[in-house]
Amino acid sequence: MRRSKRQHSPVEEWVEDGYGSQRKEEAQTTKRPRRSSPVEEAELKDTCPRKNHHGKTYERCRQNTNRPHQALQSKAREPRRGVGASDRTRAMGTLIRTSNGKDMEVPVCHSARTETNINTGGPTRPQTLAHSDAHLHSVHTQQKVPHSSAHAHTQRTHSHTRSRVNSRSGSQNSNSRSGGTKRKSCGGDGEGHLVYDAGLLLNERYEVVSTLGEGAFGKVVECLDRNKSERVALKIVKNIERYREAAQSEIAVLGEINSLDDDHTFACVRMLDWFDHHGHICIVFELLGLSTFDYLRENDFLPFTVEHIRHMAFQIFRAVCFLHRNKVTHTDLKPENILFVRSDYDMEYNDRLKRDQRTLKSLDVKVVDFGNATFDRDHHPSLVSTRHYRAPEVILDLGWNQACDVWSLGCILMEYYLGLTVFQTHDSKEHLAMMERVLGPIPPSLLSKTRKRHFVERERLDWDEHSSSGRYVRKHCKPLKQYMQSRSAEHQQLFELIGSMLEYDVSRRITMEEALWHPFFTPLRMINSVFLHWLLIQGRF
Repeated sequence: MRRSKRQHSPVEEWVEDGYGSQRKEEAQTTKRPRRSSPVEEAELKDTCPRKNHHGKTYERCRQNTNRPHQALQSKAREPRRGVGASDRTRAMGTLIRTSNGKDMEVPVCHSARTETNINTGGPTRPQTLAHSDAHLHSVHTQQKVPHSSAHAHTQRTHSHTRSRVNSRSGSQNSNSRSGGTKRKSCGGDGEGHLVYDAGLLLNERYEVVSTLGEGAFGKVVECLDRNKSERVALKIVKNIERYREAAQSEIAVLGEINSLDDDHTFACVRMLDWFDHHGHICIVFELLGLSTFDYLRENDFLPFTVEHIRHMAFQIFRAVCFLHRNKVTHTDLKPENILFVRSDYDMEYNDRLKRDQRTLKSLDVKVVDFGNATFDRDHHPSLVSTRHYRAPEVILDLGWNQACDVWSLGCILMEYYLGLTVFQTHDSKEHLAMMERVLGPIPPSLLSKTRKRHFVERERLDWDEHSSSGRYVRKHCKPLKQYMQSRSAEHQQLFELIGSMLEYDVSRRITMEEALWHPFFTPLRMINSVFLHWLLIQGRF
């Protein structure tokens, strides 16, 4: 994976939703504005000054010069204390002493594996750290790790190629307390990070090359895999209980996803390996290019062409359809979590704009960051998704399902088309008002069911259009079709697709499978008709 220039999270966003403190590291990391998340929305509500989010002022958060940018926080679960054991080394792991004076067994090194439920044939996700080591060991022994990564991006010599890693862990939601138990680790700092230098060899295989990103969960580094002579992205999780549990959850999801797609048919990032380094869980990913947001940003937020959007969206939709068919909801889809496999580009002069602009050599993309992914069978926290891509049913606390991913993708397509975010806000009521401005009134049937009664007045959104917020919404939002920049057939088809994805009523919102058969994708279906026919026969489309 590669870093996104915005390090924002679905569950703990910076402005209203609390990020953990981000510190400056020895290998310097590019700082960038943060997004907001649900955890502290009420606490910091209305503290973010509004600003035009087009071009170089494209920011998702309040800029406060008196405090540093803060990184995302991962989902906190109620920490469980380690099980005491004698001070000795076992074949499956090493015993280390915890902060409460007890010993805990930590596996030394395992590869990416998924434990299989004997009764259902599906995976069993780790629940607590007390039995996580044994669980992860069993996971290690049951799933095959790809011998090589066909899509791994190992070349960094192109003059116009920049490597990034999405340094978010995917902050995960939980109803448990936010505190965690930090265990003593070899070479750790006061915040739970592993202290390292370039050249450090991890697991006797991965040589640290450079730091690519940092978040509340830990750090992401670029490494050289000495066994395969390939570059990889390695996420080093903090040696803190709640982040270890979050990492175990991500490993379980990635393990199942990878096992169901052995031939790499779908555009989901591949986990190559994982191991435990003195209490720091390390997850190894294929190294990819820039995120789609980073590319937009480095290209001065010039939007993608409709043809580019078609090719990218088709891959993303197929990947998300694959997740939904296997009863997984991503819950944190956004431009930062969609990465180009390779972000090499050519510079071309644009006569209309009188300036140089980048043209990508390849439009292959992959979906990353499954830290918030949720199985249908698992608990669904009330608040998911990054603010700007959050579905109305989530804001209204009506419960959510896979349709929330569809809404997020509709917002993403708009951002690709415009080069800016449509729902640029940090306040839930203002967010709903923006939706009404773009999509029309929210149905009374939905407003009558919400638990957020302060949003509603006489079965309508309680919103003053003449307030400063009301004027801001009128100025920065307009009806959906007015965003169209051409009346050509392909533009109209794109906006018909977006409109069907941004339906308020979940029962009327288009599904991913239906979206793939939308007329907007007809040119690609014609090109790939033979391949799609094979997928249908295999039941994999």
